[in-house]
Amino acid sequence: MTAAPPTRPGDLAKEGTVTVTVDQDRCCGAGQCVRNAPEVFDQREEDGVVLLLDARPPAELRSAVEDAVASCPAGAIRVTDS
Repeated sequence: MTAAPPTRPGDLAKEGTVTVTVDQDRCCGAGQCVRNAPEVFDQREEDGVVLLLDARPPAELRSAVEDAVASCPAGAIRVTDS
């Protein structure tokens, strides 16, 4: 039986859950967050401003949430490790 390689400090953070926050005042309504992570984000019908559907999405959505953060032209989404 082969031992698993040692875990590096950043490995667990990459696999874990995150906490998502949005700044609706900063949002410009581009909708990139919804494109990247529709399970986590939506938009208000009247003005397109971001709505947060899940502030603590499951770990398997982490990559999609990070893509949403990177593609937000207004920088209105923040993610922290949970």
